[in-house]
Amino acid sequence: MAANTLTDEQLQRFKEVLEQEKEDTLQVIRDIENFQKRGAKENSGNLSSYSLHQADLGSDTESSEKEVYLLEEEQRKLRKLNQSLKRVYEKTYGICEMCGEYIGDRRLKIVPYARLCIDCRSKEEKLRKRR
Repeated sequence: MAANTLTDEQLQRFKEVLEQEKEDTLQVIRDIENFQKRGAKENSGNLSSYSLHQADLGSDTESSEKEVYLLEEEQRKLRKLNQSLKRVYEKTYGICEMCGEYIGDRRLKIVPYARLCIDCRSKEEKLRKRR
């Protein structure tokens, strides 16, 4: 399928998928932020101002680090979704940013915010590994 054959109907279908994925991602971000606001101690039922054991401190720290990592990953995904929605509006969605060919429905269904086709994505990963 050539890059310029994306129909308005296809773009609309992908727009709906992207918007749903965006809403789901925003909900995950809100959930993580709410969990962080309440704090790990309140969530665990321990309302004291300090952990009873050093292992508890380590667990609390590890939990906080995981939350921050998950939040950062979801925020990255949200940026990719927003960029993809912009491409839908510009009618460039589904076109590989590297080679200009159509990315393909199968890939877009799995990774709706994909910006590269499989071949170009593989090339990009090989270059990254060399560095």
